[in-house]
Amino acid sequence: MTEATPGPGHRPRTALAMSPAAASAVLDDDFLTALGALCDLAPLPVLDDLTTARARAVLADTELLVTGWGCPPLDADVLDAASRLRGVVHTAGSVRGHVTDACWERGVEVSSAAAANAVPVAEYTLAMILLTGKRVLESARDHRAARTAPDWLGTPRTVGNHGRTVGILSASLIGRRVIDLLRPHDIEVLLHDPYVDDREAGELGVERVGLAELFRRGDTVSVHTPLLPGTRGLVGRELIDSMRPDAVLINTARGAILDQDALTDAVLAGRIRAVLDVTEPEVLPPDHPLWTCDNVLITPHLAGSQGNEWHRLTRLALSEITRWASGEGFRHPVRRERLAFLA
Repeated sequence: MTEATPGPGHRPRTALAMSPAAASAVLDDDFLTALGALCDLAPLPVLDDLTTARARAVLADTELLVTGWGCPPLDADVLDAASRLRGVVHTAGSVRGHVTDACWERGVEVSSAAAANAVPVAEYTLAMILLTGKRVLESARDHRAARTAPDWLGTPRTVGNHGRTVGILSASLIGRRVIDLLRPHDIEVLLHDPYVDDREAGELGVERVGLAELFRRGDTVSVHTPLLPGTRGLVGRELIDSMRPDAVLINTARGAILDQDALTDAVLAGRIRAVLDVTEPEVLPPDHPLWTCDNVLITPHLAGSQGNEWHRLTRLALSEITRWASGEGFRHPVRRERLAFLA
């Protein structure tokens, strides 16, 4: 069993565990300087293999592990070597890839930057809702081909975002952020989340509906549910086929949540449009028909933090480390009992 959270004035022995590529991209000099002022930081390079003699020597004294993309699993064997480990601060979103049951069983406290990573995903989603509502991508493609002035007075009355209905699948961190970003717009927001009741839906300013109704009524449906055993294939053929003509399906969650064959049939038939930041597999085969379908925009899983947005992740991590080292505890803890609902 680990010791309690440290108190004021304590400088926890801290190590960095992630892939060298993640460290180079995400951990800038300002972050490392600030971290060194808060903690007794183990020398670089970062740990990306926790079985080496160097890693085991570092882990023996480590109280706090700052992790990132590519961190190896913190299993029982690793924790045996890290007997003083009391906290893990993850500089990205999901901790499923490296925080194991052994961490919870030994009382290791865990924090994640998922709240910070939700911001750019929600921004991407908002942009795609508005762009597809206005049919910007299609109009730009047609304009490039025609190179003449369009008949803008002939625009169908279904084009635009005024009074549009957007369905949000899951009031996750990202889903809630999207709801917040939609508030200034003249858009009706529907929500399906089995864990949200009418009272909470009212507080969010959305209409709570069933899953079938969400897909039947939404001009746009945006998927934000985590990929869990119960959500794999959740958006099946019946739901996709029930969508309004020319409706838009946006997926920034995980490709396996959708029945991709059913989606492919629907977009190839011209019934709906889709914006996919994720697919199953993550990169589709080169000859997959979605690549060349005019009704589909595929982006390379870029909605999450990139470039200058990584600073938001490290800023949150530093805040969490400061709180934890002073004995306040994490503001963004990951709870074992909530894992069944988290990405």
